[in-house]
Amino acid sequence: MKFKLALIAAVLSVGTAAFAQTKWDLPAAYPATNFHSENLVQFANDVDKATAGKLKITVHANASLFKAPEIKRAVQGGQAQAGEILLVNFQNEAQLFGADGLPFLADSYDAAMKLYKAQKPALDKKLAEQGMFVLYSVAWPPQGIYSKKPVNSAADLKGIKWRAYSPATARIAELVGAQPVTVQAAEFSQALATGVVESTMTSGATGVDSKLYEHLKYYYDTQAWLPKNAVIVNKQAFDALDKATQAAVLKAGAAAETRGWAASQGVNTKTLETLKANGMQVLPPSAQLKADMKKVGDTMLQEWLAKAGPEGQSVVDAYRK
Repeated sequence: MKFKLALIAAVLSVGTAAFAQTKWDLPAAYPATNFHSENLVQFANDVDKATAGKLKITVHANASLFKAPEIKRAVQGGQAQAGEILLVNFQNEAQLFGADGLPFLADSYDAAMKLYKAQKPALDKKLAEQGMFVLYSVAWPPQGIYSKKPVNSAADLKGIKWRAYSPATARIAELVGAQPVTVQAAEFSQALATGVVESTMTSGATGVDSKLYEHLKYYYDTQAWLPKNAVIVNKQAFDALDKATQAAVLKAGAAAETRGWAASQGVNTKTLETLKANGMQVLPPSAQLKADMKKVGDTMLQEWLAKAGPEGQSVVDAYRK
């Protein structure tokens, strides 16, 4: 009898090992309907399918698990196995993270991809030191200026309450004489409704997500830069997976990157149409506004290079080749 029980226990043990399931949490800062979040869910589904359910990744959208500034630390500390971050949010930690937030350095999808390739080796090195790596990265649509009132030059932004979401957007506010107010995406609508902010620089996608047309009247399509979201992974959690599961994660990540960049371009066109349909004036920047903002970009690039040192210079040099 004891032998039979031992045999049953052994069989059950083997069965459990064969069907052992690993669960990952993947926090993200944007609404479930945002194209980045939808891409994350597709990525998680692809991993689930490729591993026959062996690795289950739960996406926690809209800062429901960790707030945007907390996600990187959560992944680094193993509280979450993976997470999606906006790279420019972490420029104060390392200037390298802010390269794609420099106005008018890379102002198209092709240029943004070229900058990503130039930036990637340094990003990989920095994150490896912290026990993480970039699985994939996807650019946001180009950034423009939203405002309650017409903006024909940088002088029209003086004194305006400007929503900043990164060190770079806060510095833009300072250079044009606006008042920077730090507000994350999840609190943006409320900040507008209560008058905490009245202008910002962000994408058409965020404009639709946050229904900026309910509070702001103008969008100037400056196409200033294309910041990137990066999906980062805890290296220890990744190394704990078997080789086949690791391969499935890498393959699904590569597919998500390709899909995400294509989706971003489609979203850019669609969201600008949505802003117009909801009564917002979508306009090209005046020659004066464009010239003023280009000066801001030149100043910020020089400041960034001074802080980033040889590493930053090598990224810019590689990008400009």
